[in-house]
Amino acid sequence: MKKNLKEIPVSDENCPVRKTLGLLGGKWTLLILFQINNRVIRYGDLKRAIPGISEKVLIQELNFLVKNKLVTKKSYNEIPPRVEYQLTKTGLNALPIADRLATFGLENVE
Repeated sequence: MKKNLKEIPVSDENCPVRKTLGLLGGKWTLLILFQINNRVIRYGDLKRAIPGISEKVLIQELNFLVKNKLVTKKSYNEIPPRVEYQLTKTGLNALPIADRLATFGLENVE
């Protein structure tokens, strides 16, 4: 009987899994995308929605997500300053990954 083995390519710099992990593999990245979801969210609301993340790290992650076109940032010229974040089409495409991780966690993690 012949085994049906799937050939797995080398995980070099061209590997799509490696490239995706480069975008989404940060400790807080998927949590941020999951919290923004299909809404426009202000910075303070996002900070409150992710307990344990420092302000510095949240700002760094948001800048990374904006730079990589997963999130848009809209700043208003007001006092006090108002900044809103929203997922781009690419960011919305990442939501099923976060949803699947949430399902896995509910089913398998105590």
